[in-house]
Amino acid sequence: AFTAPDALSLRGVVPENRLRVYDTLAAINGVADRGSVLALRTGFGKGIHTALARIEGRPVGLLANNPQHLGGAIDADAADKAARFMQLCNAHGLPLVSLVDTPGFMVGPEMEAQAQVRHVSRMFIAAAHLRVPFFSVVLRKGYGLGAMAMTAGGFHAPAFTVAWPTGEFGAMGLEGAVKLGYRKELDAQPEGAQREALYEQLVARQYDNGSALNMAATLEIYAVSDPAQTREWLGRGLKSAHQRPAGGERFLDSWQSDGQAEMQRFRRP
Repeated sequence: AFTAPDALSLRGVVPENRLRVYDTLAAINGVADRGSVLALRTGFGKGIHTALARIEGRPVGLLANNPQHLGGAIDADAADKAARFMQLCNAHGLPLVSLVDTPGFMVGPEMEAQAQVRHVSRMFIAAAHLRVPFFSVVLRKGYGLGAMAMTAGGFHAPAFTVAWPTGEFGAMGLEGAVKLGYRKELDAQPEGAQREALYEQLVARQYDNGSALNMAATLEIYAVSDPAQTREWLGRGLKSAHQRPAGGERFLDSWQSDGQAEMQRFRRP
């Protein structure tokens, strides 16, 4: 027996203002059976929540980006935490549910000094060797390689990928994409109200092009779902999806070492 949470509460999880932050733990508690959520490694890799829970009485592993830390961007620690969690669930036959809201991987010299690429690659390697079912729900941002990592390598890789109506997609953050891709057009406008108006117009166009409805219409994702129906989607998925039997699969995890020391080895004298 299990007690279902208030499904309608999920409609209020993501703010109407797409720039406002929110707590994805509310989404985790909104899809899991009441009293079943056990958060793991809460003090490490705060960019991604990991938890064991039950959905309609079935044990699952839950991943969720945390917009309250780095805006949901995935750093090295969060990637290690997620990859390790996927391996844990795979070893024990627990289906995985991923709640996605990320602008992508963290970038920049400071991140590269931590061997960021090697660490985030662990998510792709672990996901490629999963034998358990994987389900993805895009709550808001599904940008770049970070979103691919949160969906087991791509939106078509999970048993299904659905999005809430607040979902938005792109190769990178919309604001950054406009500033980089339309720099000439923006610079051609006088600084001030005219440039700002053009910028807002271009961002709105990008948002419309990458909206969840457009993504579903072009079959990039399975569907756009009412948040209140998320448990129904996951319940049907858990009943219909099958996991491969445990075999002798082997894979090499990304080698881990101190990023700073590694950078020093290859730095020119």
